[in-house]
Amino acid sequence: MRVTRPPSGLDSFGDMNRPLPFDPIARAAELWEERIGPSQTMAAVTGVMRVQQIIQSAVDAALKPHGLTFARFEALVLLTFARQSRLPMRVMGERLQLHPTSVTNIVDRLEADGLVKRLPHPTDRRTTLVEITAEGRRRREAATAAVTAIDFGLQGLTSRQTTRLIELLTKVRKATGDFDG
Repeated sequence: MRVTRPPSGLDSFGDMNRPLPFDPIARAAELWEERIGPSQTMAAVTGVMRVQQIIQSAVDAALKPHGLTFARFEALVLLTFARQSRLPMRVMGERLQLHPTSVTNIVDRLEADGLVKRLPHPTDRRTTLVEITAEGRRRREAATAAVTAIDFGLQGLTSRQTTRLIELLTKVRKATGDFDG
């Protein structure tokens, strides 16, 4: 079993992280191949999961000084993209691909920080709108500068390779029914 280590800082034992002298995923793939069978998919998925951890750690570190998580940052970006800087909570959930409870929690935190406000829908009493505030817009701009400065934590790829990665990940998402089109 592979031990997951954050890309920087202290591990759970208080030791400074050092790069391993070998690629543990490649070694696991060799062992998998020897003892279980074809390892290509296992190695690919394990690599994606590890890269997700690396990216998450980098993005979290970039957003932390702005008091945001990635989910809250995404919500602010989504509201910024909306024509009137406001959306129904249901639409936010659909576009962010989140459960309604998660959207409520995100909006609660953003509202407590003064970054969004809830408004009644003008024609549907059952619908609540969420609108980004001026402070939310300012915080989103600063956070965007922070995550783009680190390329969202995705390092080591050329622009062309990044485009190819997007294409490949999109194929997986589409094949699993993540979206139509």
